[in-house]
Amino acid sequence: MGTLQRLAGQGLAARTLRHVTGALIMLTGVAVSDVALATSGATPDAKAPEASLLGSYLAGRHARGLNDSAIAVEYYRAALSIDPNNEVLIEQAFLMELTEGNYDAAGKLATQLTTKLAGTGNQNRMTRMFLGVVDFKAGRWVQADEHFKAANSGPIGELTSALARAWTLQAQSQSDEALQVIDVQRQAEWAQFYMRYHRALIADIGGRRAEARANYERIFKTDNRTPRTALAYTQHAANSSDLKLARAILKEHMDKGAAEVHPMASALQQQLAGNGPFPLLIETANDGMAEVFYGLGEALTSEGGVSIGALYLQLALYLKPDFPFALAALANVYETTKHHDLAIATYNRIKPETPLAASIDIRKAINLNLLDRVDDAQKLLEDLAKRLPSDIRPLDALGSIMRARKRYDDSIVYYSRAITLIPKPEKRHWSYWYSRGTSYERVKKWPLAEVDLQRALQLSPDQPMILNYLGYSWIDQNKNLKQGLALIEKAVALKPDDGYIVDSLGWAHYKQGNFKDAVRFLERAVELRPEDPVLNDHLGDALWRVGREREARFQWDQSLTLKPEPEDAARTKQKLDQGLAEKRAVPVQKAKQQAKAETPRKRVQTKLEQPPAKSFNPFN
Repeated sequence: MGTLQRLAGQGLAARTLRHVTGALIMLTGVAVSDVALATSGATPDAKAPEASLLGSYLAGRHARGLNDSAIAVEYYRAALSIDPNNEVLIEQAFLMELTEGNYDAAGKLATQLTTKLAGTGNQNRMTRMFLGVVDFKAGRWVQADEHFKAANSGPIGELTSALARAWTLQAQSQSDEALQVIDVQRQAEWAQFYMRYHRALIADIGGRRAEARANYERIFKTDNRTPRTALAYTQHAANSSDLKLARAILKEHMDKGAAEVHPMASALQQQLAGNGPFPLLIETANDGMAEVFYGLGEALTSEGGVSIGALYLQLALYLKPDFPFALAALANVYETTKHHDLAIATYNRIKPETPLAASIDIRKAINLNLLDRVDDAQKLLEDLAKRLPSDIRPLDALGSIMRARKRYDDSIVYYSRAITLIPKPEKRHWSYWYSRGTSYERVKKWPLAEVDLQRALQLSPDQPMILNYLGYSWIDQNKNLKQGLALIEKAVALKPDDGYIVDSLGWAHYKQGNFKDAVRFLERAVELRPEDPVLNDHLGDALWRVGREREARFQWDQSLTLKPEPEDAARTKQKLDQGLAEKRAVPVQKAKQQAKAETPRKRVQTKLEQPPAKSFNPFN
């Protein structure tokens, strides 16, 4: 769990069922049926009896736990229709309405809960934050500030409150007061990044260019890889007529950043080649406030805090409905929660003229594939490749989709087309040869596969996936055994906690007759990946060879429970019936020869064998 997620905590729903009346406890029979409805995705019957209050509450809570906020909304509405003054129901319903972007409904619930809590000494941080944003957008500065002050609880609340209050002051052209509110020195180290970033943005808008630059410089010196802050610093320099500095900042970011240059950085680079104009990244207080909730929301979701992150992103979109970065981050949330149809719908809200358009189409295609709409995904990417014939990304995505679908001949075609677009291969291009090489191996064209894997290794000699795949393949074919073992040992040294790589090392020792070493590594591999049938099968073979036959049969039996491939299952069943070809009492040299002569094992398509996903993340 990441820092921001831990600090966000679970305070939004900390109160327990003590607020639900005792009479509800007797309604458990209905509760069970409603939870079953939530699991199936059904919505509550509008004519359900009043006895379904507890059932609707529990079903809504269950749907929320499944990240199905749309279903949760319906159940909480049903519960509130029966008990409209229940604080727990109001709070939970508010959170789900806001998660869905139902701002009017969320506003009514937030106002209702805030009124109920008035004078009790209790505050609900998220409702006050939302009401502050509503008042801010309406230009009610005093009321907005009061709400933001009331939301100042917990580390995330304190940071958000300070930034929101600062932008409220900036909206009134009170730059000095706004900068005083953002006291960097009082914040924890993890929060100082956000504080300095927003100090720079506010100082820029307020005409305090020297202070803005000092903050940008410090941020960039600490982290020159984050696209959003690099873009802000570059645009600050260009807007200040220092094009030389602007180009230098952007070049450093592009050289030091991710292997794939962010599309917004590429667009800005082209813009800097002209004569302007060069606007600031953030030009209004409203955009600055939206930036607060976008930046923190994206960071929270990327660290696993999906629920609170989604709330923050919806606040950003309330302020700026067409904010492409916030929309992309919200789509990432839907991808994380496996709501791929919602992800596509959210991507469709991003204006097509943005420089992000190609990246968005690729993400939409990936989601279409995950919905088993492979033909639609393929058409979208093929059309994109035609529109952008020099862009390697749609071809890479097509290759990855076909490879994951085990359509290896098709993936080879797409990877080959992608490789023709690389005039001068660099280290960052290793994945194209690796991916084509593994596809060749799957269609039993080993000579071609070997050439590609060796080329990938030449480009990136310390890439564990290449080291493991090539080393494993050599050993499984009884070729280049010493070289293969050396490659796998290097891969294990680089990724000692990767079960698939550790399995490869164990199997390498097995193939060379080093059965005791094989058991040691294969036991470790199964500890790391107990759910993999091939790893359990490998361990069973090694245990048999060292005389631990009962344990071997247990591992083979375990392998069969993990749904192996049919031909692998047939081999394992035969071993359970007959054991391996020879008992352990045969001479060691003969056992080694038998191990080498065993049928090569089919590789299992694993995450290890996939190159890093080209996921579109606009902030990081």
